[in-house]
Amino acid sequence: MQTISLGSSGPDVRLVQSLLNRIGYNAGAVDGIFGPRTYQAVIAFQANNALAADGIVGPATWAVLDRLLRGYDIYTVRSGDTLYRIARAYYTTVDAIVTANPGIDPDVIRVGQRLVIPYGIDVVTLDVAPTYEIVQRQIEGLKARYPFLETGSIGKSVMGRELYYVRLGRGSREVSYNASHHANESITTPVLMKFIENYAKAYAAGSSIQGYNIRELFDLTSIYIIPLVNPDGVDLVAYWPDYDDPAFTNAARLNTTGLPLPSVWKANIRGVDLNLNYPAEWEKEKQEELERGITGPAPRDYGGEAPLSEPESRAMAEFTRAHDFRIVIAYHTQGEVIYWQFQNYAPPVALTIANQFAAITGYAVEEGTPEAAYAGYKDWFLQEFRRPGYTFEVGRGVNPIPLSQAPDIYRRNEGALLLGAVV
Repeated sequence: MQTISLGSSGPDVRLVQSLLNRIGYNAGAVDGIFGPRTYQAVIAFQANNALAADGIVGPATWAVLDRLLRGYDIYTVRSGDTLYRIARAYYTTVDAIVTANPGIDPDVIRVGQRLVIPYGIDVVTLDVAPTYEIVQRQIEGLKARYPFLETGSIGKSVMGRELYYVRLGRGSREVSYNASHHANESITTPVLMKFIENYAKAYAAGSSIQGYNIRELFDLTSIYIIPLVNPDGVDLVAYWPDYDDPAFTNAARLNTTGLPLPSVWKANIRGVDLNLNYPAEWEKEKQEELERGITGPAPRDYGGEAPLSEPESRAMAEFTRAHDFRIVIAYHTQGEVIYWQFQNYAPPVALTIANQFAAITGYAVEEGTPEAAYAGYKDWFLQEFRRPGYTFEVGRGVNPIPLSQAPDIYRRNEGALLLGAVV
């Protein structure tokens, strides 16, 4: 995380504002601008945690905030402790502690025993813009709080960052959802991360979501979620124009459009549009690029030197081939529409399911984009497997879609994510 102070802006500021507000410090609006109210909230937090109260969120303050960001602490049991007493101290519940520590006897804990203690706050909130580090912490925190989750990596990005996946469930039926192929469409990442948290919370509690019994669904279906396909590109957009890594500075030079980078940058850090890098009529996509004068790396619309030339798209293809996914959904932004077809490869049932998704989300259903489009992940899945694959275009306005739309996007898509696991 970057050191931030009065006058700073960006995703790390939003993260601190959101967290401080949730734990009782008034940091003001979660707007990513480190103003006087955020400054006073940071000072108050520092003073209450034996830190130098200078209003600067540097390494020492981040170290204390880090436990809260991950959503849990490691506690060593002392003489006289009970789970109820520990739970009260952390503003959490005994049930949450039991969930995070499988096999524990809540009536018998011993001095010196080390326990994972979840804080009484959610790990994922929809007012925080994603970055690689934020998503990394959220996944670690969710895994600690809900050990029944399976987490791992499907590969690495250009810059060597993990391409994380989270598996919900243990059933033989497999489906997969992904977000943030495009760097300036990262609002889709917190939507999927929030779904992971709400699903895990419901499973632990034995409760339902929108009429779905989550424990029954957990045994029926394995939902594989890749929440951040393009971590390097997402960070390039999120931290613009304040970079502390030369790789980001060098990549930003590819933006010769004269427009602010976040409004145009869809590609990975090498200037390759990952959703134009799959072997689904890729050659036709390349011809269209040449006709438009696109001959090399760019903020958007360059499909690379060859299909699957990029480690991110290659990892997605290999991961998909290693599984037996009945349905995939790729989340993007722009429009409120569900695309379900590519070159007539979709099976007949795909349209029926698309209409069911539309009834839940309120989105339109269309075969494909108005202009010819090739080489996308959904296109490749349809061509390769002849099973239902969808692109969900969510949100309204100009990319990057305002984060204020995230709660509505989540509300409209939660039911569709659940339906996808059973159809």
